[in-house]
Amino acid sequence: MTDTALAPAASALDDRPLPVQARLAAAWASFMFFYVYVDYLHLYRPGALEEILAGRVFEFEANQTFATTSLALVGIPALMVALSAALPARANRMLNLAVATLYVPVSVFNLAGESWLAFYGLGVVVEVALLVFVLRWAWSWPRSSSAGVAAP
Repeated sequence: MTDTALAPAASALDDRPLPVQARLAAAWASFMFFYVYVDYLHLYRPGALEEILAGRVFEFEANQTFATTSLALVGIPALMVALSAALPARANRMLNLAVATLYVPVSVFNLAGESWLAFYGLGVVVEVALLVFVLRWAWSWPRSSSAGVAAP
C-alpha cells in the first residue's frame, strides 16, 4: 500500500453562496467603515486640525447643521446594514438600489476641491466599488419560482 492510499481523500471546500441579504449587509458594513476611516484619516492632512479649530471642515462651517448632516451621511449606511438583513426581499431590493444610487455622487463629491487626490481618489474608488456590489446584488436578486409553475 502507498502513502497516498492511506491519506484521506482531499475534499472540496464547502462554498455555498451567501444569501443576498447577508451580502448586502456586509457590503454596507464595509462601506460604512471605509467611509468613516476616510474622514478619520483626513485629520492627518497638514492643516486639517487647525481648520477644524478655526471652525471650518472642508469648505463648510463646523456647526450643528454640518455635524447633523455628517451624522446622517454615516447613519444611513449604518441603518442599511440592519435593514438589508431585516426587510422583506421586495422592499430590501428597492431600498438598496435607491440608497446605493444616491450614495455614488455623495462619494464622488469627496474629490471636490481636494489637493490629496491619491488619498481621496482611492477612497472614492473603494466606496464606489462597494456601492457597485450593492447595486449588482440588489439588481440581480434571485427570483423564486411560483408554486405549481414548473421552472424552465
